[in-house]
Amino acid sequence: MLRFAMLVLACAGILSSAHAGEPLRVGSKRFTESYILGEILTQTAARTGPAEHKQGLGNTAIVLSALRSGAIDVYPEYLGTIDLEILKNPQPTSLDAMRRALRPLGLGVAVPLGFSNGYALAVRSDVDLRRLSDLAAHSAIKIGLSHEFLGRADGWPGLARRYGLVQQPRGLDHGIAYEALAQRQVDAIDIYSTDAKIRQYGLRVLDDDKHYFPRYDAVLLYRLDVPQRFPQAWRAIERLEGSIKADDMIAMNAAAELDGQSFAAIAKTWLGRVDGRPVHPTRDGLLTKTFGNGFAALARQHLLLVVFAVLLGCIAGIPLGIVAALVPRLRQVVLAVAGVLQTVPSLALLAILIPLLGRIGTIPALVALCAYALLPIVRNTCTGLLQVPVGLRTAALALGLTRRQSLLQVELPLAAPTILAGIKTAAVMSVGTATIAAFIGAGGFGERITTGLALNDNDMLLAGAIPAALLALLTQAAFELVERVLARRRYSD
Repeated sequence: MLRFAMLVLACAGILSSAHAGEPLRVGSKRFTESYILGEILTQTAARTGPAEHKQGLGNTAIVLSALRSGAIDVYPEYLGTIDLEILKNPQPTSLDAMRRALRPLGLGVAVPLGFSNGYALAVRSDVDLRRLSDLAAHSAIKIGLSHEFLGRADGWPGLARRYGLVQQPRGLDHGIAYEALAQRQVDAIDIYSTDAKIRQYGLRVLDDDKHYFPRYDAVLLYRLDVPQRFPQAWRAIERLEGSIKADDMIAMNAAAELDGQSFAAIAKTWLGRVDGRPVHPTRDGLLTKTFGNGFAALARQHLLLVVFAVLLGCIAGIPLGIVAALVPRLRQVVLAVAGVLQTVPSLALLAILIPLLGRIGTIPALVALCAYALLPIVRNTCTGLLQVPVGLRTAALALGLTRRQSLLQVELPLAAPTILAGIKTAAVMSVGTATIAAFIGAGGFGERITTGLALNDNDMLLAGAIPAALLALLTQAAFELVERVLARRRYSD
């Protein structure tokens, strides 16, 4: 196990990007505004030294774990979220109280950006509701809420108690909630007050007549050592204080969600306007989104994740398959454990691994992908060995071979085609599963898929899904070629 852990770390080191100096790592959550703010912070810091954006890391729990572990240094957050969701305060407190509570965690809050982006519920214009309290009298109203809002301390549970709501909302990704509302699959959704699509879809924002939601002023949540480690970058970031107005943020969200501009281009345009250097962005087509924007880097990340995950799966899975085949009393236990790992939902496994490993990125992604690759490798190794005729084993032993020599020189070569088929299955599965790595900052084509989900941008989704599908087909073809070569060698021998 020690060697296996060392190999995981070595693979992670190969996959990690090398920088001339330590970069300031900026994080963001998986919704449009957070992506854009993350890009503004990254581009601002990059003017003074290395900076990188770990984008779309998921919900508050994941990005906070990344911040506390040091995987990122700073990310945009909101006061209401810090107060009620992170610090678990039952009632809103002051900024000074939040700072005192965050200090023992090694965190700080600073640089109010100049706008507030609060939670609210919105309905279509044809739904006869005006206030949140009206929902209590309309139990048939279908409500669709983002998964994070459903579980937040300042989200649905408290809202339902405050207003006496009995509806059972369904979980929806925030990026597709507006389409679900427009198609009448739901009647009400949770929104952010700076969402550009409120006006586009002609929605009515319900009045919070019992004053449930706190203020959500946009600020930066950061590690307390950042100003000392990155003094120039931090001074540049501090100059952003109060510079982003609510109308600016709505316009930037609209540029992403309605005009299809990239987050990096939107941030560059806004910073250029602030600096007096206008930038004229263009909308990218499918080809540009697919083969531009760092395609080679994403392909390399995705391919290396798959290669090392399958390699680690073979190193762990083939010996386990041998044990399952040779020790009948352990067979069901080994196969059951491998099968259980296969059934754990990918996002849940990643959420568990982040606090366990104390980091985001490559290492938890490799551990998760290796776990999913185990079952076909273990099962096929066991099956292949059990299919070797007993007579051949007996003949090998009769010729003077030891049990170990028989295994290595007779049984494993005969079982090789079945084992290779299991490795092929694991590799093809890993190509698709590796897209989840983007949710924890490990890169790959999943970055485009998560961006497409956040924007409800089909072209961006295809820009991630098409290369992943092509890579899966190429992987399948490569293994079939290897199988044919091995088969010809067996026949020629």
